[in-house]
Amino acid sequence: MRPLLGVLLLSALLYGEVEYKGYVGADTQAYLTRPSGKHPGNFTLQQQLELKYVEGDFEAVTSIYAQEDSYDLTDEKNERSFIRLDELYGKYYLENDMVLAGRNIRFWGALEVNNIVDTFNTKDFRTDALDPQKQGAWNASYTHYFESSELSLIAKFYEEKQEMAAYPYVYYFFPKEIDIPPLGPVKMVYDADRQSKESLYRPTLYLSWSGSTESEYPVDYAFILQHGFDAQRAFASELDPVAKVNTLHEELYLVNKLMSYNTMVVGATLLKVEALATDVIDKDVLTVGKRVADYYQFGLGVEYTLSGLIGDADLGLLGEYYYYDTFEHTDDIATDLELFQVFENDLFVGFRYTFNDASDSSIIAGAIVDMEYGEQSYSFKYETRLFDILSLKADYAYINPSKSDPTAYALMGFDPEDPTADPTPHQRIGLNLAYHF
Repeated sequence: MRPLLGVLLLSALLYGEVEYKGYVGADTQAYLTRPSGKHPGNFTLQQQLELKYVEGDFEAVTSIYAQEDSYDLTDEKNERSFIRLDELYGKYYLENDMVLAGRNIRFWGALEVNNIVDTFNTKDFRTDALDPQKQGAWNASYTHYFESSELSLIAKFYEEKQEMAAYPYVYYFFPKEIDIPPLGPVKMVYDADRQSKESLYRPTLYLSWSGSTESEYPVDYAFILQHGFDAQRAFASELDPVAKVNTLHEELYLVNKLMSYNTMVVGATLLKVEALATDVIDKDVLTVGKRVADYYQFGLGVEYTLSGLIGDADLGLLGEYYYYDTFEHTDDIATDLELFQVFENDLFVGFRYTFNDASDSSIIAGAIVDMEYGEQSYSFKYETRLFDILSLKADYAYINPSKSDPTAYALMGFDPEDPTADPTPHQRIGLNLAYHF
């Protein structure tokens, strides 16, 4: 528990005039169905510590996250133990302006299941690949506030690794090995180091305009222009025929991108839209031997709330649709499968039940149907607080992967002991208990 103990020591040393909050928790999952050879479950200790200092118009924030998985204390390591600096920034407020510099996390989007425009921060898949955490990004920004809107210029200075745990963790998406004639079985290895024709320190620029309207049907809107590295990454491989190892790494490339996310309130109904269009500047970037083409994505959502359904409880009925496609369709263009896009033609239906009690209890459940590849996934999550200092989360997930196409979920369910069999469905139950201070 070295990372966890390090954060505990830091929290003991740094308090006093500085405000602090955080949690210490235990996270566990049991995988009821999984491919042979992968771990049957996980037990992980987690901690997050946030420190905040405010003096007049100046504010400084730092946030650190650490976790240690029980398997990393054995010979069956899955590389899920680490300590990560999520935020370390300062910001200064002027009369109608704000300046920020450092490492922070931003939240963009309006939809429930997948925020397609939330591309500023790189995901970390070592925590939970079904709900990955975001890593902080080094950047500086200037924001000017108008009466009902704001305009921001943001420069991101570095492209982070997209970390992934190692096999035999269940959410290691690549197969343990593949057959490459005439070599036979070749080990598959994921290397988080990125490759690019440009320096990883080349700034990515964003111009963001967001605001709200006061009308009969209130609208929240946001438009973002981006120039720099894309959040979607290509994949390339390097084969070592002597060692029989095939190493996968990510290829970064430059884009121009326009993004928008918006909501509108119509009575008890909330309408949601997210969309983006991407112009790929590096036209010769390859993923598995194919070009990365210009592409677009959009998501449409609706949420209808029944207030006071039982006592003070509210029931929100959710429906969302996601679509991804390229502007070109030729044999040398990488498809959504080759770019590991999960939401390419998907429909989500579900509900959110909010108890509105003193414990902030809620239930969210739903089903996602992939209308392109015939996949289905079902999820249920319950959250509550106990005695104001403990949080409890319980979840269930079931994924029925495609039997005809190599989707990300199908690769996750590949069984090396029976390579001709259909991918193994994924089924898990999870429990998280945390003490908040």
